[in-house]
Amino acid sequence: MPSEIERLYDEHASALFAFLLNFTRDENDTRDVLQEIFIKLARQPGLLRSARDELAFLLRLAHNAAIDLMRRRGARSRHHAQFGTEQISAFAPTSDPDETAFRTDLSAALSALPPDQRAVVHLKLWAGLTFEEIAAALEIPPNTAASRYRYGLDKLRARLRPLYEEIK
Repeated sequence: MPSEIERLYDEHASALFAFLLNFTRDENDTRDVLQEIFIKLARQPGLLRSARDELAFLLRLAHNAAIDLMRRRGARSRHHAQFGTEQISAFAPTSDPDETAFRTDLSAALSALPPDQRAVVHLKLWAGLTFEEIAAALEIPPNTAASRYRYGLDKLRARLRPLYEEIK
């Protein structure tokens, strides 16, 4: 029978990794933060007992740990400057050239979003969280989560509209 930490890792590591990669834009930082989260959980086994929503709690830990990492490195402004220029794809490679082009354009559009909007869009579209769950995970009001999502989608639509027009 797997331990609680193994169960948590098996159930949530891939979602946390995708969220962190979208947030940090660096695979090594993502792995470091993910490791830090699970070490914290292993050292403090009762940490999740008071959590109403396990995934939302883990996402909040991930978000806070990623912010702490940026602060510790003193590179927050460097990271923000790079958000729009680094192309890190959260999508699996494909051999279909059209699919590759679409994924590249979508990754570029996501990278162009401000970090706060990108985090909310990721959690809504890829993690399937509600605005209440996103608000709890990012420690923001639900209305703020909803507006960041709406603004992020508007920007994605505007950026991807030429691709859509080309496909039509």
